[in-house]
Amino acid sequence: MLYCPYCGVQTKEEETYCIKCGKHLPEDRYNRLRNKPKFFTRWRLPLLSSAFLLFLCVVFYVTLEIRTAKAKEYYIEGEQKVLTQDYYAAQTLFQNALKWKDNFQHAEASLAFMDKAISIEATLKESKQLLKEKKYAQALESLNQSEKDLQDFNGEAVNQMVERITKERNTIKLEKLKHALQQKPDIDQLKILLWDATSIETAEAEQLSANIREQIVNFVFTKASKHLTNNQFNDANVIVKDGLKYAPNSEKLLSLQTTIDKEKVTFETAQQNRIEQAMTTANKEQQLNESEAIKLKKMEITSDDQGNLVVKGQVQSVATIPINSIMVEYIIKTNKGEEILTNEVYVFPDELYPDETGNFEFTHYDMNDKNEALKVEVKTITWYPE
Repeated sequence: MLYCPYCGVQTKEEETYCIKCGKHLPEDRYNRLRNKPKFFTRWRLPLLSSAFLLFLCVVFYVTLEIRTAKAKEYYIEGEQKVLTQDYYAAQTLFQNALKWKDNFQHAEASLAFMDKAISIEATLKESKQLLKEKKYAQALESLNQSEKDLQDFNGEAVNQMVERITKERNTIKLEKLKHALQQKPDIDQLKILLWDATSIETAEAEQLSANIREQIVNFVFTKASKHLTNNQFNDANVIVKDGLKYAPNSEKLLSLQTTIDKEKVTFETAQQNRIEQAMTTANKEQQLNESEAIKLKKMEITSDDQGNLVVKGQVQSVATIPINSIMVEYIIKTNKGEEILTNEVYVFPDELYPDETGNFEFTHYDMNDKNEALKVEVKTITWYPE
């Protein structure tokens, strides 16, 4: 069936012009009709190619899913081995997972962790040997570095590894602490060892801390008690306060601190009382030395061989210091009380020490016949304290 290419009206084979539009019909319209099926043939190859490519994509996707599933299977099995600390087997499984799937980031990270874990396993074994050799510092340094190497990793397996490192480090610290205590450390070393012991969170370390605290308390108590005995209260208090920094709940030190405070108050009160008493005594002594330093022991009036009237006597120093220039002023009276004369005489020796005695004597040449009816009385005694 033929059609006009200009207006689309059906035409016959023998017609040369279109009966509708009148245009001359193409002579090759017969060839066009016969070649028309070739238009559909030329799309067959692209369609087949596309189908093949689609098939390849499906195959690739299925293959990729299979490899991914296999890689995950190796990865999961490797994680289980890690949790049981079978690091070499886990390392092999993670390597297999990467063979099945490239760019498997979890497997790559886990494989990197396995390298660290295997290295740390070797470090843990080495630290045990170093512990036997008592090379504590070297062992602790290795463990600390191993813990730093794990800072970029996380997860349950990492926590297990860190816990093992911490446990081993505590063991080494404990052994180092025990060794140090065997060397009979002084008080300053004990204080440092106490801080080391409290940094270890184990029951054994807690017991060691209690023992060290007890040693510190006993030392502080003894030293402070010596100062207390010598009435050095401030020094004793400083020592006790320092000890309480390391054993704040020590009943022994707290009780001693209370005793020091009480003894200090008692001593200061007694000291004040002694000072006041000393001042009172000094005042009394001063009054005594100034007004009552000389005691008259005896005094009499007699006559010598020539019949001269002689007045003599003895005094005693009751002062607390030496006194000198002691002068006795006396009055001679009749038996009826009539005053005849007043005279002064110096005591010899000139200076008297406490409790010493001195004498005085004076002869009245102008009264040689009146001694029997006379009597003598002391008027005043004067002296000078030294």
